[in-house]
Amino acid sequence: QVQLVESGGGLVQAGGSLRLSCAASGSRFSINAMGWYRQAPGKQRELVATIRSGGNTNYADSVKGRFTISRDNAKNTMYLQMNSLKPEDTAVYYCNCNAYLSSGGYNRDYWGQGTQVTVSS
Repeated sequence: QVQLVESGGGLVQAGGSLRLSCAASGSRFSINAMGWYRQAPGKQRELVATIRSGGNTNYADSVKGRFTISRDNAKNTMYLQMNSLKPEDTAVYYCNCNAYLSSGGYNRDYWGQGTQVTVSS
């Protein structure tokens, strides 16, 4: 099993910045890819950004140029630096991890509990 713990959400004014963190822990696992998703009230959960073990990244068009995803592989921790925040970025942000479990010999997805990001106008 893999546990994901997110931190760094909060309230910020439009134009401000926040940095989210997601730490993965567990035993006998390796991470294939990690990502951030968000869900605003009344909307479906959507992809924000992903990063693979080799460092390849992918961003939603709505955050390109403003958000940066990164990983510290040694710490099994992922970050999302969010700059130039807009009110429409307000959502619960979820950490996702696709991990290989050596104990079972299979891949599995895990989700964090979510962290609220609120951007005021």
